[in-house]
Amino acid sequence: MSRQALLVFIRNPEIGKVKTRLAQDLGDLEALRIYNTLLAHTRQVTLAVDAHRLLFYSNFIDRNDEWPDRRFDKHLQPKGDLGNRMQQAFEMALKQFDAAVIVGSDCAELTPAILQTALDELEHHDCVIGPAIDGGYYLLGMRQLRPSLFQDMPWSTDQVYAETIKRMEAAGATYYTLPELSDIDYAEDWEQHRHLLVK
Repeated sequence: MSRQALLVFIRNPEIGKVKTRLAQDLGDLEALRIYNTLLAHTRQVTLAVDAHRLLFYSNFIDRNDEWPDRRFDKHLQPKGDLGNRMQQAFEMALKQFDAAVIVGSDCAELTPAILQTALDELEHHDCVIGPAIDGGYYLLGMRQLRPSLFQDMPWSTDQVYAETIKRMEAAGATYYTLPELSDIDYAEDWEQHRHLLVK
């Protein structure tokens, strides 16, 4: 068994509750369809690497969905803002594993190779981060809990990645930077990257 944990944050795929910015242009039904496509991609990518997988749902744990219980250890996301939810998920994982990496379900460009690189680089660095084109990040990994990376962070802004790097450096943490990728948040993101998912 790998001594590394892979944390996956997802939203329960319910109409009107996912990809709301996409829905403004494409409608709720199409936004849900696209999100289910992204979930399938994320599931395929995370199953392709050797790590203990912890799946965190936004609203309720679904035992009858496409994420098999035997491959994913299922949990409900903790309460609070995104930073608090991620911090508690890392805290849970790092009590049991040597390192942990977290991803969401919005990145069509995420590949098993990138995910494996993140896990491998944690053998040599304190942290690993995958910058997103919008100024956030699509992946974060660490070997020990670092609360400063989650508290009072300007979430949902283009400053998240830069501020996270600033805080890593202030703490003297070594880090590895993965390739910059794009999340799927708007209709133009989907049009640009749908070829990666829809054959």
